[in-house]
Amino acid sequence: MNNMDSKEDIFKTLRKIHNKPNASQRDLANELGFSLGKLNYCLNALRQKGLVKYKNFKNNKNKINYIYVLTPKGLSEKTKLTINFMKRIMNEYDDLKKELKK
Repeated sequence: MNNMDSKEDIFKTLRKIHNKPNASQRDLANELGFSLGKLNYCLNALRQKGLVKYKNFKNNKNKINYIYVLTPKGLSEKTKLTINFMKRIMNEYDDLKKELKK
């Protein structure tokens, strides 16, 4: 996996967690198009970087369910990645516009 894929994976994962904090790992993996193993690897890496926290549902009979929460550092990183993503898309748009004018 190259660096760009990694940043895009991080962006997609942070975004999905922010929008669906109580989704199961299986649901997140399916929605992101990741294998369960890849998502688990991503979540552990994000947790180690301090971008995501896991919380068990209290009083839940099924103790494998978690809530995934972006930390303040995770929200900041998501914002930076969103801005970089939008800049890249705008540059691609400008490049395509120039090509069409030729």
